[in-house]
Amino acid sequence: MKEDFLRPPATAAEWTADALRVIGILGVIAAAIWLKPTDAGITALALPALMLPRMLGMRAWFDTASGVTVLAAAWSNVFDLYAAISRWDLVVHFACTAVLTILAAEILTRAGVVGITASARPRARTPLVLAPLIALALSAVWEMIEWFGSVYISDQIHVGYQDTIGDMVLGGVGGLVAGGMLALIDVRRSPGPTQPAAEPQLSGRRG
Repeated sequence: MKEDFLRPPATAAEWTADALRVIGILGVIAAAIWLKPTDAGITALALPALMLPRMLGMRAWFDTASGVTVLAAAWSNVFDLYAAISRWDLVVHFACTAVLTILAAEILTRAGVVGITASARPRARTPLVLAPLIALALSAVWEMIEWFGSVYISDQIHVGYQDTIGDMVLGGVGGLVAGGMLALIDVRRSPGPTQPAAEPQLSGRRG
């Protein structure tokens, strides 16, 4: 992970992904200076998700897509786009949960908990089953955070039964799409000429 995180960008896509990380950091600073403390907190929550793709050595296209999605989710809250644009929150829940599910799958695979990504050579149906479950779990945590924020931080954070269920449904669909991607595509960057390929921690026959 350290080698991947410190590896200098080599392509336009990698430079773009790193630029998004810089934008994320500068956004937190700007929000802390000129906006409300809650806005600074919301933008800061996006930073771990911005850094993880680089730490995990994900492919540049996924790194870039992940950065755009996470920043859009955070700043849509700051600019009240969820209230201004009908069903925008559903679009963000779908896309953001798909991205977070892929990152979680990579972490679980590397930790040896369960082989989901291509490096573990799972059966093709494994990510199709497990990724939606991960997505639903992430969606539940997301909704818990929104509830906590609405009760203890700001009543401007709107939560409700219909909103919660709709968000979780779209998050689950995002997880299903993520599972399909994991079954078909290796989202982890190929090792460089001097970097040995990682041995799969969990293996199994594809089927």
